[in-house]
Amino acid sequence: MSTTFAKPVPTIQTHRIAGTEIHEIILRNRAGARASILSWGAVLRDLQVPLKDGTLRRVVLGYADIADYEANASYLGTVVGRVCNRIAHGRFTLDGKAYQLPVNGDGDVHLHGGVNGFTRRNWTVREAGGDHVVLSLVSADGEEGYPGAVCVTCRYELTEENGLRMEIEGQSDAPTLLNMTNHSYFTLSEGATAAEHFLEVASDLHTPAEPNQIPTGEVLSSAGTPYDFRAERPIGCDYEINFVLRGPRGSARPVARLISPHRDLEMAVITDQPGLLFYTGAGLPEARGPDGQMHGPSLGLCLEAAGFADSVNRPHFPSPVLRPGETYRNICEYRFTAL
Repeated sequence: MSTTFAKPVPTIQTHRIAGTEIHEIILRNRAGARASILSWGAVLRDLQVPLKDGTLRRVVLGYADIADYEANASYLGTVVGRVCNRIAHGRFTLDGKAYQLPVNGDGDVHLHGGVNGFTRRNWTVREAGGDHVVLSLVSADGEEGYPGAVCVTCRYELTEENGLRMEIEGQSDAPTLLNMTNHSYFTLSEGATAAEHFLEVASDLHTPAEPNQIPTGEVLSSAGTPYDFRAERPIGCDYEINFVLRGPRGSARPVARLISPHRDLEMAVITDQPGLLFYTGAGLPEARGPDGQMHGPSLGLCLEAAGFADSVNRPHFPSPVLRPGETYRNICEYRFTAL
């Protein structure tokens, strides 16, 4: 006799941020994994996955107090855009016209889409199921200095393989820039530092940067350098570096493996993007997450799948330009395996 398991149904809670009603959607799968998504900033607030003994482990940093997401200076769990990472001096030229964006980051840079960007906006819940949610956002022409009206969607799915899959799409009515990512901070062992984890990345090259994290424009071999993660090894210290990923842009493939300090949990990163920004969270401020989870310097790390920083000003980098009739896409899955 076969057994049929009912699919989970979504739990939707209501909160308020900055006087706005926002929604929290709780996703589950049959294995017991659980994810919490906020409509504010399309934030991944919480993600818990099962271990071998059936207990759940929290693997992302999130604020205990929903109100902390109003400012969210560390961009915890948010979907950032229109352009993630940095643009030098906030300036670029597109089709012969010069644009000036807000300079909102240290070192004279435009950071993560501007003062509000997509982070401090309430997205619309378009669809919610027990294991998935679809959010959408419209960014008006001229918002944060960008040309064109843009419509973006983000679909989160908690898969039966204990993966959290994100599919981001966007269209514009005029030439513009779009290069988005999810800015979650991961820890595979609560309270452990990023340096205590193990990492492997399918990359032979990296893009070195100035102190303000604007790329120099060089693309260098990682072999024999501190950025050589071609074979799994301990992270060991703090990093903020962009890896040039192997494989063609637009083709989803495994690009990285992160392993917990006690080697009882592994996270695979699967994406169709050309770059992976690796940041070990040295600048994370102290805060508290759900159930007293610790936040602080180097207690979480980012593996952000996207194009490269300042790519609009580097013609040899993958282009962030989106034109009418085209669809921007970013697929990224974080898949967890108990060891």
